[in-house]
Amino acid sequence: MNIPMVDLQGQYRKLKTEIDTEIQKVLDTSSYINGPAVNEFASNLASYLGAKHVIPCANGTDALQVAMMALDLKPGEEVITTTFTFIATAEVIALLGLTPVLVDVLEDTMNIDPEAIRNAITPKTKAIVPVHLFGQCANMDEIMAIAEEHQLFVIEDNAQAIGANYTFKNGTTKKAGTIGHIGCTSFFPSKNLGAYGDGGAIFTNDDQMAEQMRIVVNHGMNVRYYHDFIGVNSRLDSIQAAILKVKLPHLDDFARARNYAANYYNNAFANCEKIITPVTATFTDHVFHQYTLVLNGVDRDGLQKHLSDKGISNAVYYPVPLHQQKAYRDERYQDGAFPVAEKLSANVISLPIHTELTDEQLKFITDSVLEFVEK
Repeated sequence: MNIPMVDLQGQYRKLKTEIDTEIQKVLDTSSYINGPAVNEFASNLASYLGAKHVIPCANGTDALQVAMMALDLKPGEEVITTTFTFIATAEVIALLGLTPVLVDVLEDTMNIDPEAIRNAITPKTKAIVPVHLFGQCANMDEIMAIAEEHQLFVIEDNAQAIGANYTFKNGTTKKAGTIGHIGCTSFFPSKNLGAYGDGGAIFTNDDQMAEQMRIVVNHGMNVRYYHDFIGVNSRLDSIQAAILKVKLPHLDDFARARNYAANYYNNAFANCEKIITPVTATFTDHVFHQYTLVLNGVDRDGLQKHLSDKGISNAVYYPVPLHQQKAYRDERYQDGAFPVAEKLSANVISLPIHTELTDEQLKFITDSVLEFVEK
């Protein structure tokens, strides 16, 4: 077998007629920038999320940057985020001259540790960026309470958990990305809601923040050729919006398919002491952008080669935590500073997880993993 991490071709074949029709509409109208498809998708996504405003942009990294620019954070001010995440989360903080403050994660969910956030706050702290890693929400009850206590902004990095539901202590629910002051997501092709190129979006229920972000993504311009703010050029093009508009109504079905695969994996590995399967927190559901195992006394490099030799794609998210990346080395963070993240980086492996996996493929994958781990 040849099993990819994400089967974009298989998913396209199922939606081909709808997608081709919507792309053709854009070609026929030649409305390639800020066309009707962009506005329609933004409106549909806002309805799905229960968010008042959705501002489309060019990619998920831009979404984070625009959010921070709209908050008018000043160089040298501190933004707290996790060390166990994709580089973009810290990248935009550094690019804006802000100071990334990294903290450790929880060993079970691999999401940011609220107590570590609390301990990292200084008079310079202005914002928290929790990452909803691998498809489930961080503990937003605790994070929002900390933010309110210290008058901090919360920007949710929701690139991996769009569609996930968060249940508050009082029993109410919200979609991931709509809990903090601003939520950001990516439509990179491999995401649960993926375009066929780059794309992103920003969510907020705050009218003033929304207006500011709309200005920032459009060169700092509200009235054409009059620039009141420093902005960027960050737009979701109409063809990508047309594709996303087709996919959005299927997003919950995509999550169900991913959960089916995750449950198959969980059951197959349940009695193997050398494999720790993903833990879902009680306050969130999981949309499994990644299915990530923690290995216990297993040669990860050997397992990766074993799987690759059988045609089974696999990956390590993430092999190096941010505080150990060359570009982000800081005297504040020596090796050993964040033991949980460092342990995870040395022991995690992700298996294929997508909407097109068959039982035959899942059995082949799990049998192949166990063949190596239990030898």
